[in-house]
Amino acid sequence: MPSYVDPEKCDGCKGGDKTACMYICPNDLMVLSKEDMLAYNQEPDACWECYSCVKICPQQAIEVRGYVDFVPLGASVYPMRGTDSIMWTVKFRNGLIKRFKFPIRTTPEGSIDVYAGFPPADRSKLG
Repeated sequence: MPSYVDPEKCDGCKGGDKTACMYICPNDLMVLSKEDMLAYNQEPDACWECYSCVKICPQQAIEVRGYVDFVPLGASVYPMRGTDSIMWTVKFRNGLIKRFKFPIRTTPEGSIDVYAGFPPADRSKLG
């Protein structure tokens, strides 16, 4: 099941030009409707179910089917992202709720020197 935006929860990221889900979607599937200012998946069949939009949505308005290896049939999963960690809440069909907290290991943009330790390229060898 591709990502689904709950129109009752979505606020269009407060009417900005680009929503958080539009910014993060690796396949550029999320768009903002100009009529009602709500985000939606423009091509559900192309969704990779990568959870990027689900994790970043500040309103928890986006849902994706849980993978069977961590969310069994009939269960639902909800992420709550903080600045330094993300907590996953899994609600099983029998009512049991489990929470898992993981640190967010991000590196500031532009802080990695991918060519560290390598000599500069010799442009004279380029054809």
